Amino acid sequence: MKRSFLTSTVLTATGLSFTGALIAAAAAAQQTYDLGTIVLSSSLTPVELGRTGATVEVLEGDQVGKNDISVINRLDRLPGVSSTSDGGLGARGGIQIRGLPARYVGVRINGIDVADPASTQNQFNFGGYTSSGVQRIEVLKGSQSALYGSEAIAGVVNILTYVPEDLGFSGQANVEAGTYNTYSGALSVGYRSERGFVALSYGRVKTDGFSSQSFNTEDDGFEQTTIDLTAEYNVTAAFTIGAALHYRDSTLDIDRSRFSDDATGINYFTEKGARFFATLETGAITHTLSYSYFEVDRDDPGGFTTTFTGERQNVSYLGSAELSARAILNFGAEYTEEKFTSGASRGSEDDTAVNGELLFSPADNIDISAALRHDDDSSFGGQTTGRLAAVWRPIEDLAFRAVYGTGYRAPSLYERFGPYGVASLQPEESSSYELGVEKTFGAVGYVKATLFYTDIDDLIDYDPNSTACGNMFPGCYSQVPGTTTSKGIELSGEYALTSGLTLFGAYTYTDAKNDGARLERTPKHDVTLGLSNDFTDRFSGYVDLRHVADVVPSAFAPAGHKVGDYTLVGAGVSYDVTDDAALYLRVENLFDEDYETAGGYNQPGRAAYVGLRASF
Repeated sequence: MKRSFLTSTVLTATGLSFTGALIAAAAAAQQTYDLGTIVLSSSLTPVELGRTGATVEVLEGDQVGKNDISVINRLDRLPGVSSTSDGGLGARGGIQIRGLPARYVGVRINGIDVADPASTQNQFNFGGYTSSGVQRIEVLKGSQSALYGSEAIAGVVNILTYVPEDLGFSGQANVEAGTYNTYSGALSVGYRSERGFVALSYGRVKTDGFSSQSFNTEDDGFEQTTIDLTAEYNVTAAFTIGAALHYRDSTLDIDRSRFSDDATGINYFTEKGARFFATLETGAITHTLSYSYFEVDRDDPGGFTTTFTGERQNVSYLGSAELSARAILNFGAEYTEEKFTSGASRGSEDDTAVNGELLFSPADNIDISAALRHDDDSSFGGQTTGRLAAVWRPIEDLAFRAVYGTGYRAPSLYERFGPYGVASLQPEESSSYELGVEKTFGAVGYVKATLFYTDIDDLIDYDPNSTACGNMFPGCYSQVPGTTTSKGIELSGEYALTSGLTLFGAYTYTDAKNDGARLERTPKHDVTLGLSNDFTDRFSGYVDLRHVADVVPSAFAPAGHKVGDYTLVGAGVSYDVTDDAALYLRVENLFDEDYETAGGYNQPGRAAYVGLRASF
């Protein structure tokens, strides 16, 4: 969980380039305050982490996958983030941000919106997503619809894959084997010249797994191939083109029904995405035009519904203008079309949006951003959202942040046009507030605290008594009474106790309720503590502990479920065989905790993995 204090230049995969104003502003700011990592997600154009009022967690390089094979397990350790899963690797899994479930979290991979348009709700399934080729993850918290539109009420996860940093050919590789007959490998290669780069990442994982459902012992295997390709080329000093391609194909064994011992099910999943962009600088204005496409195909040959297909296309324009040495105006427009097919059900809708954002620094130690967006949906009309964020640095290494934002979640295509859907559903609406303070100690460490509050109205949920969808039997999606509120505090920090020994930790208290009743599967208390140590120049290790307490199980959890408090301990060691290669051993769930995050679905027991990682 180490934090980077170095300025990152991994910006190209998003299709956004630095403007001259951004570079100048960054240089000026560095004279008085170490603003640190550049972030891509907290504004319409890249900004320094120290200059955004929003709360952003940044993972880079080894921080992403060094201690985990799956991305969801790494995100689970961040303050304000928790997860639920219906089994082991490959089984359906999602993250919650500040107590709000996955349907309120937007996810982008290299700028491509990867939420599943054919899912019950528009959301990304993290269950089988591994760290193969992933170079950087940003988790932006709070209502962000003013920047990202629908589904960004809780926040946004922005994922970037490998990009070469050095001129010429370079790359990295990883192979690993362990418990449950799990084997994985990843290879990323790239070439960078003075005018651009091309990068390819390939990943493969296969595991026999274990039984996802708690009432049988038949193993549920999983295998997956992942490919990501990114490229960028400076045609001239003012004109840049680029592309990103994403492919993931997987097969998962499933237990067909929780009401029988049928363990013969199998699911097939394929997702394909692409993004193309062009950036042109004309004087003080930078223009970026992009097109993206995403498609999901899910097959369940023995299921009640055998095929699910979702498709999304997006065309967007973004302009960035330097108004003065202290002000940048970002402005844009985009058009999005979504379609889905689920058995005999099908539907589509489109959305046109315009947005703007002002980045303003009234003083060297104050930064303010104001964003406004208007969406016009083909079905339910207009929706206007906004966000105001500010950061104040009264002295060196101390920052106070404040954010207010509004958001919305449009009803998914399945909620409107699926077998239990109601076409007249309207969007959910939200507002969120947060106040934060952060104290850094040079390169030694930091402490951070954030108070947060979010409320959501016009909730969409399944109502077993509704007849609005016209089915023979009751049970439909509908706008249900009540307001969802989530409030609490996030605490996190890291400190180098000695030159090699580092202590890190995080604690989140979340009080999440719907009309007074606790939200299901949301921990009230979530603690992570750990130590990492460099024993020698080549030998290092870590141990971490995660404790989750006070969780309310789903109303559908079976009798005898194990949803509740649990404690997980992980540990690992690594030895640098050469300057560019390391052998490692990792043990997860060291004390073999028997627990569930979703009622009736097993979680992994004690597991050990050995691997080799190298760069070249």
